[in-house]
Amino acid sequence: MSQYILINRIHVQNANAVAGFTWGFPAITHFMGFAHALSLKIQKSDFNEYSISGCGVVCHEHITHTYGDYEALFSQTKNPGAMHFEKNKAGKNPSIIEEGKMKITVSLLIHLDGFLGGQADNFTEWLKKQCLLQRLAGGTILDVESIQIFDLEDKSKFYLLKRKLLPGFALMDRSSLLGEHYEGELSKNSETELLDAWLDFSALKQRARPKSNLITKHLKAQIKRGELNPQVLRAWEAHLESIPYEGNIPQSVVEYFQTLDQSETGKDKDVQGQWQHYCQPTDKSPADWEYLPKASSGYLVPIMTGYKAISEVYEQNSEKSLQILGARDNETPVCFVEAVHSIGQWLGVNRFKSKEDIASCLWQYDYKKNWYLCRQPDATEQGGDDEDTILTEILDLS
Repeated sequence: MSQYILINRIHVQNANAVAGFTWGFPAITHFMGFAHALSLKIQKSDFNEYSISGCGVVCHEHITHTYGDYEALFSQTKNPGAMHFEKNKAGKNPSIIEEGKMKITVSLLIHLDGFLGGQADNFTEWLKKQCLLQRLAGGTILDVESIQIFDLEDKSKFYLLKRKLLPGFALMDRSSLLGEHYEGELSKNSETELLDAWLDFSALKQRARPKSNLITKHLKAQIKRGELNPQVLRAWEAHLESIPYEGNIPQSVVEYFQTLDQSETGKDKDVQGQWQHYCQPTDKSPADWEYLPKASSGYLVPIMTGYKAISEVYEQNSEKSLQILGARDNETPVCFVEAVHSIGQWLGVNRFKSKEDIASCLWQYDYKKNWYLCRQPDATEQGGDDEDTILTEILDLS
């Protein structure tokens, strides 16, 4: 695997910004579908001796169509198609179906198999025309800056390709992190569910810590007076930096306050009161709220990675398939599915060091019984062929 097609800077307007339970970027299935449609066109063209596979996504710019505090609401429009519907019985226009749209600029990397030779210019010109005829993530392609072929057997081509992709972030599959985190949480609490582990990566969580400002102030004052070993304060400050609060108060601090209780009865009542609340917090204890760290470091995001079948596959032109409303056609097998969610990472292209890094960012279809997934080679190898393994790594919300 050394030849790649770079479809550089695709400018897309009104792309779908909602993917399953997540929003902010189109699902990877959109981009895989785009590449798959191109491969079908190639098979029917004069370039049918070539084949393409896989698809890597590098995002350069994204602007969601939102408004309000924290971008909480999608901007909605009445599209011309909806305006043609007849008014309802009350004489009003039909209700707006909420949609999430966005503007994106992305580059796609697709593996190319075949020797182009002198056909490279004709092929890229034909390919660009086909790209402009397609939609990407439901949006309209306004422009494609360029299409180039790179053979990474030549190391200088790797650096040229990398420069073309900068500045940008590649979408990487991190389902393995979800699996590891879930296994870790399961060892702590057997009732932990995959949804809890997934939310640890995606939700902004806070936890209360009993107030400790008076305790810290008191310890610093004691050091200034020369009545306390500085190591006690350092142990206390290290304890405060550990998030979340789970007790585990340093023994040196506990011993100090035991001494304080015996020798200074009646003094520093506020400090001693706060200390009691800190050691044995109740629902009425004053507290500070702390943000909990994510389950792992990096620019990790919740993503949708495919589908899980929830019905049998109805063959083409079968009695049941003909009864399904909204199916694309009667010539393709069809089944009902639910979205599968996992964890992805936006990785800066500047961190690519070799052609192996380029190969690792390409997503591939990964089909197993009832699972229709998009995964990257490393994640697929880690997942193995066992369906039980997939269950631990991919969040099934069906």
